[in-house]
Amino acid sequence: MEIFKAEHVDKKYGTFTALSDVSLSVQEGCIYGLLGPNGAGKTSLIRIINQIFAPDNGDLYYKGRKMVPDDVLDIGYMPEERGLYKKMKVGEQALYLARLKGLSRADALKCLKYWFEKFEIQGWWDKKVEDLSKGMAQKVQFIITVLHNPSFLIFDEPFSGFDPINATLLRDEILELRDKGATIIFSTHNMSSVEELCDNITLINKSKCILEGDVYEIKKRFKSDVYEVSFNGELEKVKGALASRFDILEHKVVKDVNIVRVKMLQKSKDNELLSLVMPHVHVTSFNEIYPSMNDIFINVVEESNQNQL
Repeated sequence: MEIFKAEHVDKKYGTFTALSDVSLSVQEGCIYGLLGPNGAGKTSLIRIINQIFAPDNGDLYYKGRKMVPDDVLDIGYMPEERGLYKKMKVGEQALYLARLKGLSRADALKCLKYWFEKFEIQGWWDKKVEDLSKGMAQKVQFIITVLHNPSFLIFDEPFSGFDPINATLLRDEILELRDKGATIIFSTHNMSSVEELCDNITLINKSKCILEGDVYEIKKRFKSDVYEVSFNGELEKVKGALASRFDILEHKVVKDVNIVRVKMLQKSKDNELLSLVMPHVHVTSFNEIYPSMNDIFINVVEESNQNQL
């Protein structure tokens, strides 16, 4: 089921075009990556979804109907530029923001108690935000974002400022929210996080959508017929067996096991590669190598930039 859809969204600031004919569809219960270089238009789209400002053209739909102002009460938004009041105490501020999201004081206190205990930050209640480290403030911001149990969440660079341990903690919480039924838009520059967390992505560059779809299907689309073969035996025999049909790109030895990466020079089936190698050595593993999302991101953006020159 589709929970959110944007159709042909445009946004300009004076003569600068932030978004041009942007459309995307987010299915319920998924983690959707919103990607792009700095200044691509991601933050403008996120602010439009949150109704911080309106698009110049285009339509937004939420749960099968056009979005209305009250829909923001069902959205949790954690911006990249954190929005905590530095002079306020943590507990006082969290309670205030929870009330703005429609929780009663009693419900807000109950939920805050749960999350502060879960993150082991009960001692921060009476501290001022300005006294917290960036990572500590991030935890508070995350709690405020999810406190009202929204069904639609938007995280903009959520791991910024976290050490690896707390980044893992936050990642696990995001996955748990997804598993409990929340839908998540996840905006980041960290492509390893995209591969680990996202089901689908849209890549925006210079205001336009230039790539979208299922992460696995995108990786398949950009594969380049490269395979990795691990084996026990003589490398020269493998080189001889593959000559003229496959090019050996890389070779290394790990714990006495030879590992080669090879590229097809002409269209063949992967079992042909195995049939050529197996008579000469003992194959221990065989995998097709898919490009990383980082490589795809760089290549697609560079190609888009060239096309726009």
